[in-house]
Amino acid sequence: MSTHGLSRRSFIHSAAAATVGLGVARSARLQAQGANARIVLAVMGTNGRGAQLARLLSQQPGAEVGYICEVEDKAMAKGVAAVTGRQARAPRTSKDIRRVLEDKTVDGVVIAAPDHWHAAAAIMACAAGKDVYVEKPCGHNPGEGELLVAAARRHGRIVQMGSQRRSWPNVVELVRQLREGALIGRVYFARGWYVNTRGPIGVGQPGPVPQGLDYELWQGPAPRREYRDNLIHYNWHWFWHWGTSEACNNGTHEVDVMRWAMGLTFPVRVESAGGRYHFKDDWECADTQVATFEFGEGKSIIWEGRSCNGFRTEGLERGVTFHGEQGSVLVDDNGYTVFDRKNKVVNKVDDVAEQSTTNTTGPGDRLDTYHLVNFLDCMRSRKPPNADIEEGHRSVTLCHLANIAYRVGHTIRCDPANGHVLDDSQAQSLWSRSYEPGWEPEGFKAQ
Repeated sequence: MSTHGLSRRSFIHSAAAATVGLGVARSARLQAQGANARIVLAVMGTNGRGAQLARLLSQQPGAEVGYICEVEDKAMAKGVAAVTGRQARAPRTSKDIRRVLEDKTVDGVVIAAPDHWHAAAAIMACAAGKDVYVEKPCGHNPGEGELLVAAARRHGRIVQMGSQRRSWPNVVELVRQLREGALIGRVYFARGWYVNTRGPIGVGQPGPVPQGLDYELWQGPAPRREYRDNLIHYNWHWFWHWGTSEACNNGTHEVDVMRWAMGLTFPVRVESAGGRYHFKDDWECADTQVATFEFGEGKSIIWEGRSCNGFRTEGLERGVTFHGEQGSVLVDDNGYTVFDRKNKVVNKVDDVAEQSTTNTTGPGDRLDTYHLVNFLDCMRSRKPPNADIEEGHRSVTLCHLANIAYRVGHTIRCDPANGHVLDDSQAQSLWSRSYEPGWEPEGFKAQ
């Protein structure tokens, strides 16, 4: 059968038959060998973020990037170059993640492909007995996040989402103190933001697929659409068919910190306003968006995104403020400042400034490494990772709900137990998506 002829469904059936017990055996080996266990990883998607992750992973003791999986030749070369000279063996290459998952020597998969691939690849990896590090968002829609959480639990896999702040020492300590009420008393409100100066993407034209790009595999689980010349590599973020808007692309980080520090799960009401204001082009998502989330315990959070106007808020391109009964806290990456009720600075914790908002590859080597090392440690110990997929799904779902409210143009009410939209068929229809036949994720049921 040809590479493209092998459907996701037939792959899972054959992989399940061939790997019964292998995931358990692999986990037991890693746990028994502990810190001495050599971990072989495959990195999927290396045009930008994935190359950064591959480079850092290849430098970690006991870790090896065994595969670079990428559907475009130039991006694949970036991935190979990122690890060349940093580990003893050169990585193998493949354009098809299904081929990689058949390799019994691969212990884990790192997914930095486009958003429409995140959950599909992660679910296939879990079914094949691999642990997973998946970049945010963990799914193209909230339904996929639920499927991924279920797959991780069903197959007993370690699945860490790339919400790196969960591993940053100063943020971890700040969250502990905020949750204990030690800094500013009871926290009842938080505000997060992200700004950038992204340019226009123009009006795309149908055309031939560029040489070296396997567009069929690039589309993967998404229903097929013709190739357009302003889609790949980065602009897919701003098309609903492939991407998830700035809210999920960057807002996930700030929303995750706010939800985590305030002990929140799912909201009872979500409002979202904005639009594509800055340029007139093919960009479908909002480039300016304000989302408000209200929770049942007398707390609320707001996230603001401005993709094309980089005017800083509180002097920062991205950040969070927490507000409580006894003062406020301004969070700047891995540092923060505490203010009393009269806005006097009472404590300041600094960190090395590495963040560059316009750099799409990540927050910096040191801060990225904290999170990657936690993932590797948990692969060996089988302890839950700092950003376990269930927590990641909850935070990403808030961002999806912001997008849903924006797209339907009205406030939505939600079930605080699971985030599901209540009594609103228009909004509920955006909870999941349709798939290319044969690529339906494990556990998916068509509505």
